[in-house]
Amino acid sequence: MTTRTRFAPSPSGFLHIGGARTALYNWLFARKHGGKFILRVEDTDAARSSSSSLDVILSGLRWLGLDWDEGPGLEPEGTHSPYFQSLRNPIYESYLQKLKDNDLVYDDNSALRFRVPDKDITVRDLICGDVVVNLKKTGSTRWDAETKTEVEANPDIVIRRPDGSFIFHFVNVVDDIEMEITHVIRGEDHLPNTPKHIALYEAFGANLPEFAHIPLNLNEDGSKMSKSDNGALIHEYIENGFLPEAVVNYMALLGWSPGGDREIYLSIDDLIRDFDLKGVHSSNSKFDFNKCKWMNAEHIKALPIKRFHDVSSSFLEQAGIKPGDTRIPASLELARQRAETLMDVPKVVGPIFHDTLAYDEASVTKVTGVSEVKALLLALADHLEKNPSWKADQIKNSIKDAADSTQVKIGVLMLPCRVAATGSMAGADLLPLLELIGQDRVVARIRNFAEKQLI
Repeated sequence: MTTRTRFAPSPSGFLHIGGARTALYNWLFARKHGGKFILRVEDTDAARSSSSSLDVILSGLRWLGLDWDEGPGLEPEGTHSPYFQSLRNPIYESYLQKLKDNDLVYDDNSALRFRVPDKDITVRDLICGDVVVNLKKTGSTRWDAETKTEVEANPDIVIRRPDGSFIFHFVNVVDDIEMEITHVIRGEDHLPNTPKHIALYEAFGANLPEFAHIPLNLNEDGSKMSKSDNGALIHEYIENGFLPEAVVNYMALLGWSPGGDREIYLSIDDLIRDFDLKGVHSSNSKFDFNKCKWMNAEHIKALPIKRFHDVSSSFLEQAGIKPGDTRIPASLELARQRAETLMDVPKVVGPIFHDTLAYDEASVTKVTGVSEVKALLLALADHLEKNPSWKADQIKNSIKDAADSTQVKIGVLMLPCRVAATGSMAGADLLPLLELIGQDRVVARIRNFAEKQLI
């Protein structure tokens, strides 16, 4: 039997990190087992669904590299079309008729209810273990907030509303049966619904899929992640210069462990090979945005220079830096050691390409604390101007000569030199940075800083 997994987003908002991780786990599982990954759109809520939201979700999945084998946007879509729930009503009506034929539904104030069985239903979950529920018993009472007591309730499930629209539980099961889904991998918040789904599977005489409910993503303080939290929405990763492979790497480890201490996956094939539902944690995971940025930085360090150039180009252009400049490749080699995201790249290489500098106030304050700093910088500029070979090692020799002539240690000159030439005390490796800025511009900046900035 071919493994078939699915991701079924609702097009009513952005692609959330939790939904993206669910899609990733389904995709990895299908790819590992040579199966199919299906994309299905749950758009039965017409009031909240929009084509723009769907476009954002689909573009987010494509950016992450999570290609689907059947679903919207493919030609043809697949053998189980349509993949929009709003277009599948005739299928739902035919399944409803099966329940009617077996006297398993009844009218309740124009809504239709499914008669749940009065028996124990066991959910055999690959992650959470066995969960046993009797829907008739557990659904016969509910908590009333007004009286703050348990009150009598109808345990039978509404499957169609009075307006004729079908409830999620019903269409979800019908679609999974029709699309031959073998493994339902979804968030743990759906676990309480699963006994209801199993009851429907059994009523239809269909084979059960394997269920695997993955832990929820929480903030570091243990609260539930919302769309306003840092790192919650996939399109923000795109806009803020994250690499898709780094985000995939981080999401994979957000609730799963390959065993051992491996954290960095530079190859998606390695991730597919190692992924296993047995490694998925049963406890909720905590999202750490700083850890995600660290992982992105590690991926940037490993990027081939051509790809680094390609993915950085738009960010360079936004900063007024021409990606075709011949100094770009060497500049990127400096940036890869400092940049956490692609947005950082122009900040790191900016001093090489910009004619004017914006001096960091804290850095200038730090430099003014150096004794006789103006005289030191002017002496440094004189020695650098005489440098016959503007290469990093020779630049260091000129700085050393300036230190000797002013009777200070070379370290005393490095910070003032950096701030004067680049505008900040933070940045890339100084000597190759000075080499790329160019001799005339470095000397001019140091003299200008000494004469005009140090008052």
